[in-house]
Amino acid sequence: MKRSELNRIMKEATAFINTMNFKLPGFALWSPEVWSHKTSEYSEIKDHMLGWDITDFGGGDYWSKGLLMFTIRNGNIHSMSSPKTYAEKLLIVEEGQVTPLHFHWNKMEDIINRGGGNLLLQVYNSTEDEQLAETPVELSLDGRRIVVEAGSMIRLTPGESITLNTRVYHKFWGEPGTGKIMLGEVSKVNDDRTDNRFYDQVGRFPLIEEDAEPLYLLCNEYPDLNIAE
Repeated sequence: MKRSELNRIMKEATAFINTMNFKLPGFALWSPEVWSHKTSEYSEIKDHMLGWDITDFGGGDYWSKGLLMFTIRNGNIHSMSSPKTYAEKLLIVEEGQVTPLHFHWNKMEDIINRGGGNLLLQVYNSTEDEQLAETPVELSLDGRRIVVEAGSMIRLTPGESITLNTRVYHKFWGEPGTGKIMLGEVSKVNDDRTDNRFYDQVGRFPLIEEDAEPLYLLCNEYPDLNIAE
């Protein structure tokens, strides 16, 4: 992805989030220059990969297959000193923009449609060898237990949510004609570098062509922090 495209996506997402009356934490708008002066007192942001996370899943066409995430809070499954056992993210999904079929080995999550358009999800259980199972899938929709056939599609309108257990394959996209979507994700603590099992091989973090200066840094780009005095 070009850096100029990433900058544009961040600008548009920030404007959209503001129209939804949701406020991002202050570090969302820190420039690389501001980051260069931060000390180790901010290490939780860096070590837990909080902040902007934008991917085209290696396909080179973000608007058809991609996702914007902003991690607001997260623990660290690799550190015994991290007390947080939960995570929260904001996700922006465009109309028709697909997040490919995947599951998580460790993360159980709630996906919440916070506003905008409708979200469509397709779900499958996984077999022991991580293929698509033909068995019915058990889910929770806003506290209501439902069982659907393998490959079923579920629509989340604004205000609705779904609970996805570990090893449940899911693919989602914005329903065309209904608008951009702001999703919330509440989950167990997770590490997106190690806990995503995509059915088809994809790239996770984008390869960036530096055709412009970064507006804001992605969560995998933070510099080394100065030692706090």
